[in-house]
Amino acid sequence: MAKELAFVLINPSTVAKSRTGGVIARYISRTGLDFVAARMFAPNAELAHAYAELIRNNPDVQPEIRPLLANYVEREYGPDPSTGHRKRVMMLLFEGENAVQIVKDVTGPIRPTDSGESVRDTFGDYVLDTDGTVQYLEPAVFIGPNQAAVGEALKLWAGYAAECGGIVDTAGDVLRGETIEKALVIIKPDNFTFASARPGLIIDIFSRSGLRIVAAKIHHMTVAEAEDFYGPVRELLRAKLKKPVAERAAKAVSAELGMLLPEEVKGPLGDLLGPHYGDHQFYQIVQFMTGRWSEGLSDEEKRQPGTTKCLLLVYAGVNAIARIRNILGSTDPSQALPGSVRREFGQDIMVNSAHASDSVENAAREMKITRVEEDTIQHWVQAYYP
Repeated sequence: MAKELAFVLINPSTVAKSRTGGVIARYISRTGLDFVAARMFAPNAELAHAYAELIRNNPDVQPEIRPLLANYVEREYGPDPSTGHRKRVMMLLFEGENAVQIVKDVTGPIRPTDSGESVRDTFGDYVLDTDGTVQYLEPAVFIGPNQAAVGEALKLWAGYAAECGGIVDTAGDVLRGETIEKALVIIKPDNFTFASARPGLIIDIFSRSGLRIVAAKIHHMTVAEAEDFYGPVRELLRAKLKKPVAERAAKAVSAELGMLLPEEVKGPLGDLLGPHYGDHQFYQIVQFMTGRWSEGLSDEEKRQPGTTKCLLLVYAGVNAIARIRNILGSTDPSQALPGSVRREFGQDIMVNSAHASDSVENAAREMKITRVEEDTIQHWVQAYYP
């Protein structure tokens, strides 16, 4: 069976209520599909209207439901009529065999049940009056019910990906002003070794910061990016590891030769071996983030996308850097506080589940290196619908 591309649009209400992590966790863990792209949108009136019309004219949607959903999109996806402020929508793309039907099954019907089996069972609402008319509708997410509908919707959204997507820090529910900071979070590759709820659960923990997600991107970090990103760490490792390397090397020599090395010999030994060991540790970090050993690669090879993936998120709000890092926890998961991301999901100092910027300046530098605002939606849509 050929692979398909399926999408999920996480509605403004779901995003605003910080239910994004829970939704992502459901789709990754319950579909088993490859999570290939993510992007934040702040739809303008034109995009909201066009998407509403696709739904309104889709014969595969029940006739009695069509106008309800179309009106919902026009109202909830479009800018606030009183202020003109746009709303945040997150698009997710999944690839795999029978992807459209699998996503549809996990999403559930517009009218949810109380079983909790589907995304809409948990995050959606469909409230009827006593006479059977719909009093309140919240579908939680939108999807394409079949391949034709998926193609039409994806081509539409891809056409607005640059104009309405990227870092949507001007959306109506995002605070603005000189005191607002942006923090880059990287959900690291160890969370994507197999399809699990971990990435979404990590986002769920970060949601207690009260900050807003203003950008999202699935990223395959190149070796060149990783070397640039972690460049400052390399020199720290080269200097920091001199003393412990000297001690370990002295013990090894003593065990091999049966003699104790004098203290005046250990210093030069650390000076000689420490930088090399620091480089080795640096190469391991790069390999962890990219899936590729960087030593000896050509510049061209270093520019190729890595074999591992991560999820980039940008959080915006007052004191965002400190708030995110407090929830992230210590670099060493064993030293992190209970309830922190790294204590819950980290393994060791390197495989520690997530990264977060430690300053406003570094956040800007890291976002530039990873090109977090870059659109990857069009790439996937063009691959399936050229």
